[in-house]
Amino acid sequence: MNYYITYFIVAIGLFSFSAFFALAGVYAERKISAFIQDRLGPTETGKFGSLQTLADIMKMIQKELIIPAAADKWLFMLAPAIIFIAVYMGFAALPWGPGLIPSKINLGIYYIFAIISIETLGILMAGWGSNNKYSILGAMRSAAQIISYEIPAGFAIISVVMIAQTLDLQAIAMQQGVLATEKIKFAGFWDVTTTGGFFSWNIFRAPHLIIAFVIYFIASLAESNRAPFDIPEAESELVAGFHTEFTGIRFALVFLAEYSMMFLVSMIGVILFLGAWNTPLPNIGPVHLAIWTTNMWWGILWVALKTLGLVAIQMWIRWTLPRFRVDQLMNLCWKVLTPLAFLCMLISGIWRLWLM
Repeated sequence: MNYYITYFIVAIGLFSFSAFFALAGVYAERKISAFIQDRLGPTETGKFGSLQTLADIMKMIQKELIIPAAADKWLFMLAPAIIFIAVYMGFAALPWGPGLIPSKINLGIYYIFAIISIETLGILMAGWGSNNKYSILGAMRSAAQIISYEIPAGFAIISVVMIAQTLDLQAIAMQQGVLATEKIKFAGFWDVTTTGGFFSWNIFRAPHLIIAFVIYFIASLAESNRAPFDIPEAESELVAGFHTEFTGIRFALVFLAEYSMMFLVSMIGVILFLGAWNTPLPNIGPVHLAIWTTNMWWGILWVALKTLGLVAIQMWIRWTLPRFRVDQLMNLCWKVLTPLAFLCMLISGIWRLWLM
């Protein structure tokens, strides 16, 4: 019985975190976009407009849930829940610190990619169930780009797996910490060595993984339907794409899933490439910075800061680059990212054989 209570508390905690992050993320994006475009952003509701997103969600909760007369009722009602649950369940396998993981899964990467793929089904249900030409076009675009960009993202992740020799995310995180065996000469002073810190991150342990990380990050933008890959929504063409007909809390669930996906894919990138919950500070000779800043609470801080940094870059890109056309999106995927990601995977194999 205690196990069930624990799992219930963890589930509520993850949902609360997703909801809080979505509220904070929308506010942050409004302020970041305003800064980039030389505007003020929200200013009226709360100090500096900080309560604007809370007011918006309260308004959405009170709105009537309208189902179009020609819609498929069950598909239309289930789609937002499936989209959100698919993303929400992905958080179960992410390590937040040493020994701090909601569910201990040895096949963490495999589980995450399997579960978030269900989001595509929810998007197709939303488009088809709405019985709206804009919605079905948006749903088909979204399914096409998600399925396409999972291929280079998968190759980039396999590049890391081949180096780490495990699918366990916690084990991958441990390999990039202070316990790593690499010792690197520091700043040209040959009598000083460093261990741990950012020198032990995968992108420095195997430098070709920097390219794999960039490929993964670009693919994650398409996976999240974020600009410049937001053609499934394409307000100038499709009004709002697959969620055109949704109102109230159903509309809120779709955006809750989008912002949760932003955090999820960023945190996966941090765990695989950027040292996970490990400190960026190395041990330098007798000064043990890495050891001093490594424990459960430090781990939560480091993984949160790194992930939020990637989320901020996602927002920055959205308000900087124009939207790609469909043909440009597919050309980038099949002619550039997929071959490069495959090359990174081959290099990882050669790298691993050389280490053996």
